[in-house]
Amino acid sequence: MDEKLYIFILSDSIGETAEQVAKAAAAQFKGINYVLKRYAYISDKDQLENIIDEASKLKSIIIFTTVIEDLKETIIIECEKNNLQYVDIMSQLLISFHNVLGNEPVHVPGTMRKLDERYFRRVAAIEFAVKYDDGKDSRGIKKADIVLIGVSRTSKTPLSMYLAHKNIKVANVPLVPEAPLPQELFEIPSKRIMGLTANPMKLNEIRQERLKALGLSNNASYANLDRILEELDYAEEIMKKIGCPVIDVSNKAVEESASIIMEIMRENGLI
Repeated sequence: MDEKLYIFILSDSIGETAEQVAKAAAAQFKGINYVLKRYAYISDKDQLENIIDEASKLKSIIIFTTVIEDLKETIIIECEKNNLQYVDIMSQLLISFHNVLGNEPVHVPGTMRKLDERYFRRVAAIEFAVKYDDGKDSRGIKKADIVLIGVSRTSKTPLSMYLAHKNIKVANVPLVPEAPLPQELFEIPSKRIMGLTANPMKLNEIRQERLKALGLSNNASYANLDRILEELDYAEEIMKKIGCPVIDVSNKAVEESASIIMEIMRENGLI
């Protein structure tokens, strides 16, 4: 018989957890000569029986992390039939959690990985929103799931961050009459652009508060009503030229505006 120790990792998901546990255990034995054989995404009993039959011909240990009951029972039955050592990593943990929480586990393979993937997508979307905020880099326009355009203080940045937490990659571009528009805005489908507008009096109020917070005079042109009207007219012209949907954010919470944007995205097949 081969003198190597063969460690068979069986999982209905990727099998990473069982492999790490096996390596940690093996590291406790000096001079051990072992081979890891990992079988991921196992879904049927015949496959299990073939693997365990192979293991029975070698010096081996079976380590598994399946949460599907039928597969777990098959592994245990086949291992005991072939007099093989086996370690069920998940069952005792699930029983302990059940005893403390009082509710049943979902028995769905790969749940943690799915959660991890969602988490990392969210982090990537947040980093994207920061990188391509306020027109910092127009290259983000073509990479974004959606692009928000509007004059200053129409909630572009708060909306970008809120949508990022929904795993949506958002770039936003300020519309300023004196600033040239990024050409990329005219090179993507208009359905991926969302125009934001607001009541001029509301904008005037918000901008005055902003100036006050910065310790600046509220007489600055930034909060001048005529200037605001000029900016809104310019923004309306650009939005009509692009042909994008427009949302009035005047009296809406960020959550409400985001909900409208996501509904439009769903209608347009973007999410």
